[in-house]
Amino acid sequence: MSNNNNLVPGFDDEKDESLKISLQKCEPVEQGIVIRLNGYIDTYNSTFFRKRVNAIVESNFINLIFDCSSLNYVSSTGIGSFTAFLRKVKPKGGDIVLLRIQPKVYEVFQLLGFSQFFNIKENEDEAVSFFRQEPSLTNSVFPKIFACPVCSKRLKTTKAGRFRCSECKSILAIDNQGQVFLG
Repeated sequence: MSNNNNLVPGFDDEKDESLKISLQKCEPVEQGIVIRLNGYIDTYNSTFFRKRVNAIVESNFINLIFDCSSLNYVSSTGIGSFTAFLRKVKPKGGDIVLLRIQPKVYEVFQLLGFSQFFNIKENEDEAVSFFRQEPSLTNSVFPKIFACPVCSKRLKTTKAGRFRCSECKSILAIDNQGQVFLG
Protein backbone atom coordinates (compact mmCIF):
# COMPACT_ATOMS: atom_id res chain seq x y z
CA MET A 1 0.00 0.00 0.00
CA SER A 2 1.48 3.26 -1.06
CA ASN A 3 -0.83 4.98 1.44
CA ASN A 4 1.37 3.67 4.28
CA ASN A 5 4.48 5.08 2.61
CA ASN A 6 2.72 8.44 2.17
CA LEU A 7 2.20 8.68 5.93
CA VAL A 8 5.50 7.11 7.03
CA PRO A 9 8.26 7.15 4.38
CA GLY A 10 9.57 3.65 3.67
CA PHE A 11 6.96 1.99 5.91
CA ASP A 12 6.12 -0.77 3.44
CA ASP A 13 9.74 -1.51 2.54
CA GLU A 14 9.74 -4.42 4.99
CA LYS A 15 6.89 -6.93 5.21
CA ASP A 16 5.93 -9.91 7.35
CA GLU A 17 3.24 -12.35 6.21
CA SER A 18 2.18 -13.17 9.79
CA LEU A 19 1.38 -9.53 10.63
CA LYS A 20 -0.03 -7.04 8.18
CA ILE A 21 -0.09 -3.39 9.27
CA SER A 22 -2.03 -0.63 7.57
CA LEU A 23 -2.07 3.04 8.55
CA GLN A 24 -4.69 5.75 8.47
CA LYS A 25 -4.18 9.31 9.69
CA CYS A 26 -6.65 10.15 12.47
CA GLU A 27 -7.55 13.73 11.56
CA PRO A 28 -9.51 14.61 14.73
CA VAL A 29 -6.52 13.72 16.94
CA GLU A 30 -3.42 15.89 16.86
CA GLN A 31 -0.43 13.75 15.79
CA GLY A 32 -2.85 10.80 15.70
CA ILE A 33 -2.75 7.67 13.59
CA VAL A 34 -4.80 4.47 13.42
CA ILE A 35 -2.65 1.35 13.13
CA ARG A 36 -4.69 -1.62 11.89
CA LEU A 37 -3.18 -4.96 12.84
CA ASN A 38 -4.07 -8.16 10.99
CA GLY A 39 -2.55 -11.49 12.05
CA TYR A 40 -0.62 -12.20 15.22
CA ILE A 41 2.31 -10.91 17.27
CA ASP A 42 4.74 -13.37 18.79
CA THR A 43 8.43 -13.79 19.54
CA TYR A 44 9.28 -14.33 15.87
CA ASN A 45 7.68 -11.20 14.42
CA SER A 46 7.85 -8.81 17.39
CA THR A 47 11.09 -7.22 16.10
CA PHE A 48 9.34 -6.43 12.79
CA PHE A 49 6.36 -5.02 14.73
CA ARG A 50 8.59 -2.81 16.92
CA LYS A 51 10.56 -1.48 13.95
CA ARG A 52 7.38 -0.55 12.07
CA VAL A 53 5.79 1.23 15.05
CA ASN A 54 9.05 2.98 15.96
CA ALA A 55 9.12 4.33 12.38
CA ILE A 56 5.60 5.68 12.96
CA VAL A 57 6.67 7.45 16.17
CA GLU A 58 9.79 8.81 14.46
CA SER A 59 7.47 10.30 11.80
CA ASN A 60 5.96 12.42 14.59
CA PHE A 61 2.82 10.39 15.29
CA ILE A 62 2.62 10.10 19.08
CA ASN A 63 -1.09 9.41 19.64
CA LEU A 64 -1.39 5.81 18.50
CA ILE A 65 -4.70 4.00 18.05
CA PHE A 66 -4.15 0.28 17.49
CA ASP A 67 -7.15 -1.38 15.83
CA CYS A 68 -6.86 -4.96 17.13
CA SER A 69 -10.10 -6.32 15.62
CA SER A 70 -8.13 -8.60 13.23
CA LEU A 71 -5.37 -9.43 15.71
CA ASN A 72 -5.80 -13.13 16.50
CA TYR A 73 -3.01 -13.69 19.03
CA VAL A 74 -0.51 -11.75 21.11
CA SER A 75 2.28 -13.42 23.07
CA SER A 76 3.90 -11.92 26.16
CA THR A 77 6.65 -10.62 23.84
CA GLY A 78 4.00 -8.81 21.81
CA ILE A 79 2.54 -7.24 24.93
CA GLY A 80 6.06 -6.16 25.84
CA SER A 81 6.16 -4.34 22.50
CA PHE A 82 3.00 -2.38 23.34
CA THR A 83 4.54 -1.47 26.70
CA ALA A 84 7.70 -0.24 24.95
CA PHE A 85 5.58 1.95 22.64
CA LEU A 86 3.80 3.43 25.64
CA ARG A 87 7.15 4.29 27.25
CA LYS A 88 8.28 5.86 23.98
CA VAL A 89 5.26 8.15 23.37
CA LYS A 90 4.38 9.19 26.95
CA PRO A 91 7.46 11.45 27.42
CA LYS A 92 6.54 13.17 24.14
CA GLY A 93 3.02 13.92 25.38
CA GLY A 94 1.43 11.04 23.47
CA ASP A 95 -0.56 7.98 24.44
CA ILE A 96 -1.88 4.67 23.14
CA VAL A 97 -5.40 3.34 22.75
CA LEU A 98 -6.16 -0.28 21.91
CA LEU A 99 -9.41 -0.78 19.97
CA ARG A 100 -11.72 -3.74 19.52
CA ILE A 101 -9.52 -6.32 21.26
CA GLN A 102 -10.73 -9.87 20.72
CA PRO A 103 -11.60 -11.69 23.97
CA LYS A 104 -8.78 -14.23 23.73
CA VAL A 105 -6.23 -11.46 23.14
CA TYR A 106 -7.67 -9.36 25.99
CA GLU A 107 -7.35 -12.39 28.27
CA VAL A 108 -3.57 -12.46 27.67
CA PHE A 109 -3.35 -8.78 28.67
CA GLN A 110 -5.35 -9.54 31.83
CA LEU A 111 -3.45 -12.68 32.79
CA LEU A 112 -0.15 -10.84 32.52
CA GLY A 113 -1.57 -7.88 34.49
CA PHE A 114 -1.19 -5.37 31.65
CA SER A 115 -4.83 -4.52 30.96
CA GLN A 116 -4.69 -1.78 33.60
CA PHE A 117 -1.85 0.04 31.80
CA PHE A 118 -3.61 0.46 28.49
CA ASN A 119 -6.58 2.52 27.38
CA ILE A 120 -8.90 -0.03 25.84
CA LYS A 121 -11.87 1.25 23.82
CA GLU A 122 -14.65 -0.33 21.77
CA ASN A 123 -14.63 2.01 18.76
CA GLU A 124 -12.80 4.92 17.11
CA ASP A 125 -15.24 7.52 18.46
CA GLU A 126 -14.33 6.49 22.03
CA ALA A 127 -10.63 6.64 21.13
CA VAL A 128 -10.97 10.13 19.66
CA SER A 129 -12.89 11.24 22.78
CA PHE A 130 -10.12 9.84 24.98
CA PHE A 131 -7.50 11.95 23.22
CA ARG A 132 -9.68 15.06 23.41
CA GLN A 133 -10.25 14.83 27.18
CA GLU A 134 -8.82 17.56 29.34
CA PRO A 135 -5.95 16.05 31.36
CA SER A 136 -7.19 17.69 34.56
CA LEU A 137 -10.51 15.82 34.31
CA THR A 138 -8.80 12.48 33.88
CA ASN A 139 -6.24 12.97 36.64
CA SER A 140 -8.48 14.48 39.33
CA VAL A 141 -9.48 11.09 40.83
CA PHE A 142 -6.28 9.21 40.07
CA PRO A 143 -4.07 7.75 41.36
CA LYS A 144 -6.65 5.95 43.48
CA ILE A 145 -6.06 3.53 46.33
CA PHE A 146 -9.02 1.25 47.06
CA ALA A 147 -9.95 -2.12 48.53
CA CYS A 148 -10.84 -5.02 46.24
CA PRO A 149 -14.60 -5.59 46.68
CA VAL A 150 -14.03 -9.37 46.80
CA CYS A 151 -10.97 -9.92 49.04
CA SER A 152 -10.34 -6.42 50.50
CA LYS A 153 -6.75 -6.33 49.22
CA ARG A 154 -5.52 -2.72 48.98
CA LEU A 155 -4.90 -1.85 45.35
CA LYS A 156 -3.75 1.22 43.46
CA THR A 157 -4.59 2.39 39.95
CA THR A 158 -3.44 5.42 38.02
CA LYS A 159 -6.38 5.55 35.61
CA ALA A 160 -9.81 4.18 34.74
CA GLY A 161 -9.99 0.78 33.10
CA ARG A 162 -10.28 -2.95 33.70
CA PHE A 163 -7.74 -5.10 35.49
CA ARG A 164 -7.30 -8.17 37.70
CA CYS A 165 -6.85 -8.09 41.49
CA SER A 166 -3.35 -9.29 42.33
CA GLU A 167 -4.67 -11.27 45.33
CA CYS A 168 -7.95 -12.99 44.38
CA LYS A 169 -7.66 -12.56 40.57
CA SER A 170 -11.15 -11.01 40.31
CA ILE A 171 -11.66 -8.81 37.27
CA LEU A 172 -12.38 -5.23 38.34
CA ALA A 173 -13.43 -2.14 36.43
CA ILE A 174 -12.92 1.47 37.53
CA ASP A 175 -14.74 4.30 35.82
CA ASN A 176 -13.46 7.85 35.29
CA GLN A 177 -15.06 8.95 38.56
CA GLY A 178 -13.09 6.28 40.48
CA GLN A 179 -16.01 3.94 41.19
CA VAL A 180 -15.03 0.27 41.42
CA PHE A 181 -17.14 -2.52 39.92
CA LEU A 182 -16.73 -6.25 39.37
CA GLY A 183 -16.19 -7.21 35.81
